Amino acid sequence: MKKTALVTGGSGGIGSEICRALAEDGWQVAVCYKNGRAAAEALVSELKERGLCAEVFYCDIGDKDCIDKCVAEVRDSLGFVTLLVNNAGTADIELFTDMTDEKLWEMMNVNLLGAMRMSRAVLPGMIREHSGNVINITSVWGEKGASCEVAYSAAKAGLIGFTKALAREVAISGIRVNCVSCGMIDTKMNGELTEEDVRVIVDDIPAGRIGKPRDVANVVRFLSGEGADYIHGQVVRVDGCWI
Repeated sequence: MKKTALVTGGSGGIGSEICRALAEDGWQVAVCYKNGRAAAEALVSELKERGLCAEVFYCDIGDKDCIDKCVAEVRDSLGFVTLLVNNAGTADIELFTDMTDEKLWEMMNVNLLGAMRMSRAVLPGMIREHSGNVINITSVWGEKGASCEVAYSAAKAGLIGFTKALAREVAISGIRVNCVSCGMIDTKMNGELTEEDVRVIVDDIPAGRIGKPRDVANVVRFLSGEGADYIHGQVVRVDGCWI
């Protein structure tokens, strides 16, 4: 049976590298996007030119009906979703006391509830097949907390708790659930940082550099493989020993 992976936020910096890594490992990859259609289509074209299998799908993880439609389209086009990578996310830097209810909701809806909705949509099929894998992309701020990123940190902490609880619930059904906790990774999400900001951060990272999207993708590649069959409910940190 061909392996099908669904990656949310598949057109972004980390998401695109995850899609590349999985496609290179023989997965049929559903590259899901909300805002980055052109980038998603360019990525799929690149992968197809290399003889790899990938298709583009629109998915708003804040909309249950849209999620159900996306999962059905992926199933019809590529088959049963064996692997779900909940990568889509958004950040916001401001004082907590300045945050509006709308911004608070956005942080929770995208960074936590979206992953929960996506997981709920694919799990029945995984349970039926007694096989499946869910990998959640979280942040070290979900472990440590960050000033001026309070809601983001809380949502990512919730994603870690969700990972651990869901792993216990579905392990008996042959499904693994883990998460990858990212440190400072070179993506557009961190594009507002100045060169001085980056220098200060690098000075605080024992590994001596900012992480690359491929560093995260390589861990996802491992967790999606047979060598990780006995790994359940874990938080794998990719941060250069930052925290």
